[in-house]
Amino acid sequence: MIDIQNISFGYRTQNELFQDLSLQLGAGHIHGLLGKNGAGKTTLLKLISGALFPYHGFISTFGYTPSKRNPLMLQDIYFLPEEIYLPDLTIQGFVKVYAPFYPRFDYQEFDSLSQEFEIPLKTQKLHTLSHGQKKKIQIAFSLATNTRLLIMDEPTNGLDIPAKSQFRRIVANSFQEDRCVIISTHQVRDLHSLIDHITVLDEHNIIMSHGVDEITKRLLFKWLDVTETPKNALYSEESLKGIAAVFENTQQIDSKLDIEIMFNALFANKEKFKELFSK
Repeated sequence: MIDIQNISFGYRTQNELFQDLSLQLGAGHIHGLLGKNGAGKTTLLKLISGALFPYHGFISTFGYTPSKRNPLMLQDIYFLPEEIYLPDLTIQGFVKVYAPFYPRFDYQEFDSLSQEFEIPLKTQKLHTLSHGQKKKIQIAFSLATNTRLLIMDEPTNGLDIPAKSQFRRIVANSFQEDRCVIISTHQVRDLHSLIDHITVLDEHNIIMSHGVDEITKRLLFKWLDVTETPKNALYSEESLKGIAAVFENTQQIDSKLDIEIMFNALFANKEKFKELFSK
């Protein structure tokens, strides 16, 4: 669905943010785009959606060149930004104005998702809602568009702990096989158990892009007692639960991916990870 080949981009020509970056993302997956602050996650999402244009290279978003901003492409993409702006309208007024831009918008689904998020759908103006409520409205709207490409940039920022749990459940339940969902975050714990493909940006390049099954095929995640020594571990860290350790999975043992531990392990041992995931 998304094919990026050897793109270069920078906000200043003498200091390129991306140079010769390539990436492929397919439909039928919830992709997690991870990276530290400043890694270029938001910029990459804007390049995919056509909000920014690369200097060099090629991007195809389900067959269209994003920089040409073809209306048939734009009606099938929804970009939920981290910083949200909502006009001085009621919720119903907002839906009436913006839903027609998306031919597959499902009004009944929007109402259902809003109720699940416990958002009042009366004549309340959007600007009177709290930041968390505004975020929930935008999330509900984005899912109800039923676009083939749904991009969410730091969607859990501003949500409390119960709402983050609701978010994970709602996104999982709303997922469709013909859809490509990309969720960008630096709060990796928030995406636990939701995403099935992980792409990591570091120093303005892709250092890993693999499915969860492939990651657990190559890495073994273990919890050890504090009295145990994690011999030959790629990474370990101690907590109240014991010692979390990551090993090379040489014996193909099944284990459950811990995204936060994997993320910490990767940045603590980048060269070894590059070796493991370049095979």
